[in-house]
Amino acid sequence: MKKTNINILVACEESQRVCNKFRKLGFNAYSCDLLECSGGHPEWHFNCDVFEVIENKGGVLQNGKHAKVSQWDMMIAHPPCTFLAVSGAKWYYHPKDKDLPLEQKRPHPKFPNRAKDREEASKFFMDLADAKIPYIAIENPIGIMNTRYKKPNQIVQPYHFGDSTSKKTCLWLKNLPPLKHTNIVDPGEFIEFKSGKK
Repeated sequence: MKKTNINILVACEESQRVCNKFRKLGFNAYSCDLLECSGGHPEWHFNCDVFEVIENKGGVLQNGKHAKVSQWDMMIAHPPCTFLAVSGAKWYYHPKDKDLPLEQKRPHPKFPNRAKDREEASKFFMDLADAKIPYIAIENPIGIMNTRYKKPNQIVQPYHFGDSTSKKTCLWLKNLPPLKHTNIVDPGEFIEFKSGKK
């Protein structure tokens, strides 16, 4: 099969960074996001709900033209992590309730809908994982999906690919091999706070 016949959907991507890389390699790739694209190629961007694009095998592009594929062969998904990542856990409960049992904790006064938002984000993630597409990769930071769904197939760091920084990124893979580290470099400086957090 020629690369130009392989249809790739990059979900939750307005930047088009991944989409552009696949296009440069000769694949028929499209980005999709509720936001307009910032990558400069509205002719490759579905500016709508990703599940409509999956179900309809295409749709109206940001430039107003239609694109249709015979099937989606692969999806790379970047679901929003705001309500899924462990880094946001401190915003779920009232700060004064930190020593109470979980069932007695009140919602955070600034973010009273955080638990509902987390459930919606979790469902969105699972709907992406359950999409009827043969090859799927979903990326997200360490978060609740590691227990709600399953452990990720792989955890990568930017320093595995030539970027001297640290940020654990989980990959959940369907019928895809793990990424190969291409350029391992120094992980960069770590900042450790008095609390012990890094």
